[in-house]
Amino acid sequence: MGSRRAWLAAATALCVAAAGDMALAASVLSPGVPAAAAVVSYSAPVHPTHVAHPFDPPSTPYGPGHLGVDLAVLPGASVAAAADGVVAFAGAVAGRGLVVVTHADGVSTEYEPITPSVRAGDRVRRGEVIGTVLGSHRRCRPGRCLHWGAKRNGDYIDPMSLLHPLGPVRLLPWTT
Repeated sequence: MGSRRAWLAAATALCVAAAGDMALAASVLSPGVPAAAAVVSYSAPVHPTHVAHPFDPPSTPYGPGHLGVDLAVLPGASVAAAADGVVAFAGAVAGRGLVVVTHADGVSTEYEPITPSVRAGDRVRRGEVIGTVLGSHRRCRPGRCLHWGAKRNGDYIDPMSLLHPLGPVRLLPWTT
């Protein structure tokens, strides 16, 4: 019964999304979670955008994985906010600089290792510089990668998916 209910919710959400109401579609898939009130436009935090290490979510809640993408950069590269938002955190965690920005659609984006040029509570615009790359992250040489993460409703998502949102959805006939 549970899988049928999930299938019906997903089909309903796809129909609603096709009609253009993404916030309502999200509320169908996540009952009890408030629907996003805004459509947010994202862009990559660094240019050019080359993924050195892709998103690789763990198969279990505490399993190994990579909860973001590592973008190749030159040492000292400027890092821009991926979208308009409010800085929720700017400081050091485990010896590395980190900036977290919350956005109107319920997504939060994370940037590390950087030297922040913003403070918690600052409003930022998409493309505004929020810091410069300094330090290392996992398999990258110092100053050569920006780790970019994203969360929606507390769950990590592939931040690259924010750059190319789902376009028009068309339901096709079910064939067996």
